[in-house]
Amino acid sequence: MFTTNRRVALFVSSILLLIAAVILVFQQTQNQPWQQYQRMYFKRTQQPADIRVRQVVPQLTGQPELCLSCHMGLAEISPSHPVEAFGCISCHGGNGLSLKADQAHTGLRGGKNPGDLLVAQESCGLNCHNGFADEGKNHVDGVLRSLQGTYAGGIAQVRFSFGAQSTETPLYGVYGITDDHPATAAGLAELTAFPAQSGHPIDQKFAENCLDAGCHLSAAPRAEPYFYRSTGCAACHVIYQNDGLYQGSDPTIPPDEPGHMRRHELTAAIPFYQCNHCHNRGNYSLRQMDFLLRDDLPPAGAPISAQMPAEGRRLREYYQPIGEFTLCEWELDCIECHTSAEIMGDGDIHPKQQEMQYTQCHTCHGTLEELPTVVTVSAQHQTALRQAQINPNYTLNIGDQVIITERGELMGNTKQVDGRLILTSKVTGKTYPVNPVMGSGCQQTVAEQESRYCHQCHAYAR
Repeated sequence: MFTTNRRVALFVSSILLLIAAVILVFQQTQNQPWQQYQRMYFKRTQQPADIRVRQVVPQLTGQPELCLSCHMGLAEISPSHPVEAFGCISCHGGNGLSLKADQAHTGLRGGKNPGDLLVAQESCGLNCHNGFADEGKNHVDGVLRSLQGTYAGGIAQVRFSFGAQSTETPLYGVYGITDDHPATAAGLAELTAFPAQSGHPIDQKFAENCLDAGCHLSAAPRAEPYFYRSTGCAACHVIYQNDGLYQGSDPTIPPDEPGHMRRHELTAAIPFYQCNHCHNRGNYSLRQMDFLLRDDLPPAGAPISAQMPAEGRRLREYYQPIGEFTLCEWELDCIECHTSAEIMGDGDIHPKQQEMQYTQCHTCHGTLEELPTVVTVSAQHQTALRQAQINPNYTLNIGDQVIITERGELMGNTKQVDGRLILTSKVTGKTYPVNPVMGSGCQQTVAEQESRYCHQCHAYAR
């Protein structure tokens, strides 16, 4: 009898242990991180929960990826990079078959940023933005050789000023870079990586105080308001809010943690405040060899009231209050005037900013004696046509008449319509008339064409 009872007790205990084990396994399988992220997403978006593994098989690779099982609500990076075609791995790298974060993120290119210049050749350039006979498509090479990337002119000026080199011609860049076929007279064949440990005191000080925390495309940004941005290609094409907070629906990105992109999106419609994360935040002092922050904006200055009207805020934030600017410079965004070659480079290693910053007031407004130069768009203008295709705010078609710069770049958003020039903002889609100097009361002399001469009369005080 005792033996029978003991057997029954052992059997019941075994059944209870088995049930407990099943419940534990069930709880564990129902409480994986990817499932928690999905519950968080559905709660945030107030949708009925649909917890399941989500798979994408991108056309480019044909290999299944499970990344969206965690990164639900992640915005598609751009219409020209649809997830159905590209997936995640072709740009980001990593292991798309794992649902465990440490395994899935092993081998990510550039950490969270595949556009970082250290990996851009592989992530952005391979088969996409490099390796073409048409130089207009080789964006990665252009950016790597650009002044925004190399900072060659700034480095040369500082070293020359302090006697570290005998010529103003750049010898060094933030990184080393070569060009076997310079296409312009000023193009350089190569730059050597900046010699921070050269032994000259200015090199170490310049590296520590300026380059390491600077605004060239390789520098990690300051973790402070108005400075939040990414690096490399994403420094321009991925928008950050001034507070550095994420506004998308990916549950893996904390919405209250500064230092994240606005949304997971690439854009060609780059607003002025994205440019200002690097530009116009202050000035480098050669005397102190340090960066001096603006005192009218955070983090050095007081925060701007959230109740300030948008227009007043724009005038406050746009440029430093030390220069004179025209009304159109206040109203328009940077990319309306600065062309892609000026910003992203034209494939050559240029020695200084003046070699690349060539758009002037007369490019659009002409002079007293001549109207701006206009060209009819044809099939040969592929670069301008491609640029319009990826920007949602303006259109460009064969047969349109648009302004052409002295370097041969088309300003595709400034068209001649019924005998008048109309600029359509690349950022907002708003239209503006472009008034010619010819026939006006302007007293400009044809010998004085740089924009600084226009600023003497047309300065607009904020």
